[in-house]
Parts: sequence; C-alpha cells; structure tokens
Amino acid sequence: MADAVIGQEIVIERLMIALLANGNVLMEGLPGTAKTRSIKTLSNLIESQFSRVQFTPDLLPSDVTGSEIYREHDGTFEFQPGPLFGNLVLADEINRAPAKVQAALLEAMEERQVTVAGKTHKLPKLFLVLATQNPIEQEGTYPLPEAQMDRFLIYVKVPYPPSENELAILRLVRSETVNGADETPTRMPQEAIFTARKEVGKIHVAESVEQYIVDLVIATREPHRYGDELARWINVGASPRATIALDAASRARAWLHGKDFVSPEDVQVVAPACLAHRVHLSYEAEAAGKTREDVVGAVLERVAVA
Repeated sequence: MADAVIGQEIVIERLMIALLANGNVLMEGLPGTAKTRSIKTLSNLIESQFSRVQFTPDLLPSDVTGSEIYREHDGTFEFQPGPLFGNLVLADEINRAPAKVQAALLEAMEERQVTVAGKTHKLPKLFLVLATQNPIEQEGTYPLPEAQMDRFLIYVKVPYPPSENELAILRLVRSETVNGADETPTRMPQEAIFTARKEVGKIHVAESVEQYIVDLVIATREPHRYGDELARWINVGASPRATIALDAASRARAWLHGKDFVSPEDVQVVAPACLAHRVHLSYEAEAAGKTREDVVGAVLERVAVA
C-alpha cells in the first residue's frame, strides 16, 4: 500500500488497524488526498469483492441495500442484493446523501445484516464500510448523524501529503498513465485476515492499561475533573463504544508492531482516531478554534497512566 499511496503512512496504518479490529472507517479530507485510492488499493491486495457507492442527493436507500424484485413468470419476489453486500464497501462522499440514505447503513455497520421487506439478509463474514467525506463546511453536504458517527470504529483525517513526497506522487501517476498500474501477483486470502484477527484477540491487556482506557473515555464525559478549560470545551463525551474501540484498536496496533501486549503508547497513538469523532465540542471551543483532535490531545495530556 505504501508503494501506491505515497506520504500517507498514518492513514495506511489506521486502515490496517480497522481491518484487523473488524471495524468501519470514516475518512475525511479535501479532494485529491488519496482517500478513495487508499481504499481501492487495500481491496486490490485482498481476495475480496469490492463495492463502491457514490453518494449523491438523489440516492435512495434501496440503491444501497438492495430491493425485492417481482418475478413475473412465477409471481414471486426475489431479493436483489445491493452494493452493500460486498466485502469492502466504499461509501464515497457519504455526507453528500440525505440522512435517510445514510441511515440505511446503520443496521449493516452494527449488526452485519440488512432487513428488506421484513426479511433479514446476512452480510459476508469479511465486511467493512470504508466511508469518505469532504469537510462538512463545503457546500451541498449533510453532516452525519451522531448515532452513525459512533458506529465507525475509527476516524481518519487525511492531510495533504508532505511536500517531499509530491514529486514521487507525480512520477507514480505519470507511470501508471503511461504503463498502466502494476498488477498484484498475489492477493491475501481472507482466511489470513481471520487468523490474524484471532491473534489480535489474544493480545494481552494489563489491568492498568484497561483502567487507562476507561479513564480516557470517562475524562470526555466528566471533563470538569481535569480542569475548567476542558470542561468548557467538551459538550458531550464519548459513548461506551469508544471504550470498546480503544481496546480493539490498541490490540491491533500492538500486533502490527510485533508485540504480544498492549502498552500505554499503543492506546495514546490510536486514541485520536477512536475518540475524535465521538467527542462533541461546545460553541466556546469552536469559537476558540479548537478541533476535536486538539481536545482529545488535551485529554491525553491530563489523564495519567494508571
């Protein structure tokens, strides 16, 4: 992935963490920052069915989930699966669709199933929603509901690549245009991912690290315990899903770095990705120019390791 997505090492690592932790990803960044490219590259490296949904204001929920089709020759209805029934589902520019369509993903992301016309249809065992959005202050977008934001395991803010990588990006795209993209000789089988997930589940988390994870989440709910400034910045704290996400992402990060235990450093590295989209800022924080990442950073500074 690093050969195809240049200058976005943090983005790549967080996609790997989501894959290992069996969670959904929300990626936000300005156009042209390789959001779609990174997701498509990941799908090309895994034996999987890749689906893409381009979210637009006129999209219908059935365009995503699928619908019942009437079979005239025998007078019955047959379910026609939508693009949501892929393994890696790219929900491109998810914030350009109205809330009704965004909500069509809720059941799939949480329960790994879709209910259409009163019937429940299971999604594939390997299933990830990888959603992208341009910053919500851009014209013609609809902010995601908080309930849906909470269902994303991690949030990845995609920056512009470092200036020293810009020339390499230019040459890579030029080469692909002239010679075509390199074909991947082998694709990782899905069973390898499931095996890795089992290993991630066995990573040891000490009681002190578990308490540190809990303390970080509680700090977002009870910020007054850590100073008046933090209390003025945070309006609503993170849900219990944040605790679960921090635990899963920390173990995946430890496994990626060849460790058999989770350290406080692993928790600190993944905390912004797990907490930023779950912490709701006050008007005072926004007026002061504070971002969600800034506030999570302030929480990390104030909460001591257990």
